Amino acid sequence: MYSNKEYLKHSLLFIVTFVCTTLAGGEWLFGRSILSDEMPLTWDYFVQSMAFSIPFVGILLIHELGHLFTSIHHKVKSSLPFFIPFWLGFLGAPSIGTMGAIIKMKDFVSSRKKFFDIGVAGPLAGFVIAFGVLVYGFQNLPDADFIYEIHPEYLDPDYSLEESGGVNIQLGYNLLFYGMQELLADPDKMPNMSEVIHYPYLFAGYLALFFTALNLLPIGQLDGGHVVFGLFPKHHRKISLSFYTVFLFFAGLGMVNPYEGTSYLIFALPLYLIFIYICFRKSSLKNQTKWTLTLSIVTLQYVLLYFYPHLEGYSGWLFFAFILGRLIGIEHPPVRDGKPINPPRKVLAWLAIIIFILCFTPQPFQIA
Repeated sequence: MYSNKEYLKHSLLFIVTFVCTTLAGGEWLFGRSILSDEMPLTWDYFVQSMAFSIPFVGILLIHELGHLFTSIHHKVKSSLPFFIPFWLGFLGAPSIGTMGAIIKMKDFVSSRKKFFDIGVAGPLAGFVIAFGVLVYGFQNLPDADFIYEIHPEYLDPDYSLEESGGVNIQLGYNLLFYGMQELLADPDKMPNMSEVIHYPYLFAGYLALFFTALNLLPIGQLDGGHVVFGLFPKHHRKISLSFYTVFLFFAGLGMVNPYEGTSYLIFALPLYLIFIYICFRKSSLKNQTKWTLTLSIVTLQYVLLYFYPHLEGYSGWLFFAFILGRLIGIEHPPVRDGKPINPPRKVLAWLAIIIFILCFTPQPFQIA
């Protein structure tokens, strides 16, 4: 079914991604880098960092295999999983070693049922493993003084993060992570959300929930888009466009603030308007409608910030919104067989929607 060349290419990408996530794990868990002379990532620390990369990459692999095996079951030709390595340690910038993984459909998918099955299989499979990793992580937390092994400077009563010039990365809560913390974790051992990055199973599980929620966004041809297309084929376009508009609105909330000054607005406002328009550009909407949406989003953001200047969305979503609007698309391709999905599949669809609600984090990473 696949050539030796394909197996070799995909295996190499997987290995490079695993190495990159392990290098990133060393930076997150221990503050050690392969390029640092003061805090080098030695072989021992590299092996310890696999406590992060093995569950994290493993969850991504299970997710993609869920798609792959379901497409094979439905006789829909698709690629092997493409893992995308992405390590920025050589720039001194934080990264998680990968931008995820994808498979490419090589055949026309002829029915709603096939689209739904292939789309929902990945998130459900990955979520089950992520849930298990988090259960293990919450129930096997190290002693509270473990954090002093990573940050001995915390023992200094005169230590100040601001004065040290350090970077504080605060993870945001989602409903599932918060609920599992309250139910499973020993409160005396549970770290705050700025220290979870040093706990490999918690951090790997958190990132897995993040990627699961991204894939389950009910937009276009994302896995969540396939779920919505299975449940509401006649309304998919409206649901996708509405959710995308709200997502884009939240992402850009705070980008153009009326209190930033006139000179700032003269340059920032036109650029931001063009960016929002470009995000809608590939849709099949009429050009007038695209500009109406663009102006409505920016005007409402501006008015809200005028009365509530401390309101803030999450600008990190803007990049993903751009990818959705320009590359993935916010509309779903048609199918020849539009038969409704059966009741068991509808149950799975609503389960996937519940998982999305539990896993989605409005502000996943805050850097100070």
